[in-house]
Amino acid sequence: MPPSQPSQHSPSPCSPPPPSRNPYRRLFAIPGTRAFTIGNLVARLPMGMFSVSAVIMIAGTRGSYALAGAVTATGLAATAVVAPWTARLVDRHGQARIAVPATAVAALGSLALLLCVRLGAPDWTLFAAYAATATTPNTGGMSRARWAHLLKGDADRLHTANSFEQAVDELCFMFGPVLAALLCGALFPEAGTLVAVVLLLTGVLVFSAQRSTEPPARGRTGAGSASPLRAPGIPPLLIGFLATGAVFGSMEVVTIAFADAQGHRAAAAGIILALQAAGSCAAGLLYGVLRLGGSAERRFLLSVGAMAPLMCLPLLAATLAGGGLVTLGLALLLAGMATAPTMVTAMTLLQHRTPEGRLNEGMTWAVTGLLGGIACGSAVGGLVVERGSAEAGYVVPVGAATTALLIALATARAGWSAAPSVTGPHTT
Repeated sequence: MPPSQPSQHSPSPCSPPPPSRNPYRRLFAIPGTRAFTIGNLVARLPMGMFSVSAVIMIAGTRGSYALAGAVTATGLAATAVVAPWTARLVDRHGQARIAVPATAVAALGSLALLLCVRLGAPDWTLFAAYAATATTPNTGGMSRARWAHLLKGDADRLHTANSFEQAVDELCFMFGPVLAALLCGALFPEAGTLVAVVLLLTGVLVFSAQRSTEPPARGRTGAGSASPLRAPGIPPLLIGFLATGAVFGSMEVVTIAFADAQGHRAAAAGIILALQAAGSCAAGLLYGVLRLGGSAERRFLLSVGAMAPLMCLPLLAATLAGGGLVTLGLALLLAGMATAPTMVTAMTLLQHRTPEGRLNEGMTWAVTGLLGGIACGSAVGGLVVERGSAEAGYVVPVGAATTALLIALATARAGWSAAPSVTGPHTT
C-alpha cells in the first residue's frame, strides 16, 4: 500500500524533531524511540545466541553434532510454522498483550532444553523442548512496525529507520554467536542459553512497556483484509527473501568448512564471517544517510544486481588468490556490503504492500522466508563441500544471489505491476 498522509482528524504520533543534519539524530529525537530501541536491542541479541548455544551445549554433553543439528533444525521448522500465527495475534491484539506471554513460553522451552541436557533426559525431549521456543516473537518486525506507525507518510525518515534496523540485525548476528561461544567455553555449556533467556525476557519486557510508541491493535478489523501471501507484489518479495537467506546459510557453512580445511579453528571462521556482517552493518548505516531518488522498486533491482557479482568475490578469493583466510575475509567484507541495501529496500516494499493491520504478519513471513532459505542454503552448501571441496562450495552463495536477481528481473513487471509503486526518499 502506498504511504499515506497523516489524517488531519487524528493527532500526529510524534512531534517534529528539531532540525539536524544527522538523520539518525533526527530519528531518535522522536519521543519514546530511544526507550523502545534499547529494549529491542537487548531482546534481539539472543537471536544470534540460541542456536549456537544449543549446538555447543548438546554436542558437548551428548557428543553428537548430528543430534545438535537435528534439534536446532526442528526448532527452525517449528518457528517457520508458528511465527506467522504469533505475528497475526500481535497485529490483532497488540504487541504487549501477545509478545510478553509468547516470550515467556519460549523462555520456558529454552530452560526445559537446558534441564533436559543437564539431567541426561532422552533425546526426544530435546526436540520437544526446543520446538516450544517457536513462540518467540519477531522482535525486529515489531520494532519496524513501530517505526512505520510513527513515521507514516515520511519516506525520508522511514528509509533511515529501516536502514538502522537492518544494521541492528547484522550487529546482533555478528556479536551474538561470539558471546554465546565465550559464555559456553569460559563458564559452563549451559551458560549461553541461560544468559540468552535472561536477555530475551528483559528486553521484551522493557520494549513492551513503551506503550506510547506501540501501534494500535487492529482487533478483528484487519481480519477481513487479504492475507499478506495474497497481496499484490508480496509473493515475489518472499521468494527473494528465500534466495537471500540461502546466500547467508550457504556462506556460513562453506566458510566454516574452508577454515577447517585450512587447519584453522572454528573461531577463525567466526571472525571472518563477522567481517561479512560488519560490511553489511556499515553499508546499512551509510545507506540510511543517503537520500536516493527514484522508486524503491528500482533501488531493489539495483541492490540485488550488485549482490550477485559481489558474491563472486569470496569464490575468487578461495580459488584464485591463494586461498588465504585474510584474503577471504576482505572478500567477505566487500560482499557483505550489498546485502543490507537489498534487505532495506525489500523491507520497505514489504511494509508498503502489506494489507492494513497485518504488518507484523507480513514481516514475519519475510523472516520465515529468510530462515527457510538459510536452512536450504546450509544443506546445499554442506552437500557441495562434502562431495566436492570447500572452495567449490562458494559457488552456492553465488548461485543463490543470481537466483534472487533473476527472480527480481522476471517479476519486476509481471509481479509488481499490480502493486502500487513506492517512491523513495527524495534527494536532498
